[in-house]
Amino acid sequence: MADSIFLILAGVVGLGIGIVIGRALMKKVNEGKEKELEEKAKSIIREAELSAENIKKDKILEAKEKFLKLKSEFEEDASRKKNQIISNENKLKQKEQHLSKEFEQVKRKEAEINELRENLTTQLEVVNKKKSELDKFNQQKVSILEKISNLTADEAKEQLIESLKDEAQTKASSFVKDILEEAKLSATKQAKKIVLETIQRTATEHAIENCVSIFNIESDDIKGKIIGREGRNIRALEAATGVEIIVDDTPEAIIISGFDPVRREIARLSLHRLVVDGRIHPARIEEIVSKTKKNIEEEIIEIGERTVIDLGIHGLHPELIKMVGRMRFRSSYGQNLLQHSREVANLCATMASELGLNPKHAKRAGLLHDIGKVWPDEPEKPHAIIGMELAQKYKEHPVVCNAIGAHHDEIEMTSMISPIIQACDAVSGARPGARREVMESYIKRLKELEQLALSFEGVHKCYAIQAGRELRVMVDAENVSDERASQLSFDISQKIEKDMQYPGQIKITVIREMRSVAYAK
Repeated sequence: MADSIFLILAGVVGLGIGIVIGRALMKKVNEGKEKELEEKAKSIIREAELSAENIKKDKILEAKEKFLKLKSEFEEDASRKKNQIISNENKLKQKEQHLSKEFEQVKRKEAEINELRENLTTQLEVVNKKKSELDKFNQQKVSILEKISNLTADEAKEQLIESLKDEAQTKASSFVKDILEEAKLSATKQAKKIVLETIQRTATEHAIENCVSIFNIESDDIKGKIIGREGRNIRALEAATGVEIIVDDTPEAIIISGFDPVRREIARLSLHRLVVDGRIHPARIEEIVSKTKKNIEEEIIEIGERTVIDLGIHGLHPELIKMVGRMRFRSSYGQNLLQHSREVANLCATMASELGLNPKHAKRAGLLHDIGKVWPDEPEKPHAIIGMELAQKYKEHPVVCNAIGAHHDEIEMTSMISPIIQACDAVSGARPGARREVMESYIKRLKELEQLALSFEGVHKCYAIQAGRELRVMVDAENVSDERASQLSFDISQKIEKDMQYPGQIKITVIREMRSVAYAK
């Protein structure tokens, strides 16, 4: 036990001695490291001081160089500005000398003007004196002439004016005739060339519409079903469609009569569906007619869209497209309105291209020029004005709107496209077979044409020939001279253009014949 305690104490003492020795060794090591660190720190400080000194020297040198450079630039700029100031001063001195010379010249000219003014004043006084003397002489001369001729000065003046007036009118008429003939030689050839090329490149078929449609049936037995008991079926069909259905002795045919082509088409399609279905009674008739009307409306929109696509017209308002489709079921003087409008559109585009104008505007205006004819409201307005207002409502170009409104001279033309629309409309309507007129209106137009020519003084007889395309005017040779005959043809043409509406053009031929008859006995 005692040994164990001794061993423990010995171990503790040994441990304490070890700790003391370790601490002493650590202290010695730390002291060595501190010295080494101090030496390194001093070395770093010395190096930093040397580096800072070098940087300081470099910066001082750089600043000196920059200062010298700025100083040199400043001196150069100051020298340049000084030279410029000296140059400006020299220029000012030269201008001052020049102005002083000009001022002296102005003074000399002013003195010359004053001298001339004085001379003119003197000469004016002399002229006034001579003028007064001349007036007195003229008065004496006029009084002498009045005594000799027994006429006053005013009467003699009127006679002179009258004689000069007749002579001037004759010369003016001859001059106008020469100018017109010369203009025709150059302009007519080119105009005919453009119009003929346009017509030849745009040839379309003419669809002549009538006021009746024929519905063919397989047998006459179906007529009884269509008429119905006591005629109730046919009355229901007429009431629903608004047309007159004529069932007579015509074999295997029923006539549908009405001025509205849309109603006639609805009635024809409805009859076809009723006959195919076989169930014909008033309720079924109303149902079929309602469906047919809806189908026709869809077909109208499809026709309008197909038309604008075929013509290459883009951006047209849907309502205008619908109206274009409605034109398929309208006619003007027997000419299908849609075919007419398509033809006018193609004619206008071709003619505008030949003349170097915008063909897109021309084609658009040509298609829409008769759009007012299919508008059901405001029938008291001219269709050209209605069409123009519709085009304005749906944001069409002002050139297109003016061309639509002016194609019958309802408003003033403001662009070169407008007369092209008017001319192409006349070309399409004036083609042989394009339109048919009612006999009464045709005869009335011919009579008005003859009466207009007979209203001129010196006209003896007048005949409208070639369906009103030419007017033959016979004049009295004793009362109308050759010059007056030429003037008369021009005056009649202007009167016709102003007072009458007609397709195409009218040729006026004035015939003056002198006959001398003697008998040998």
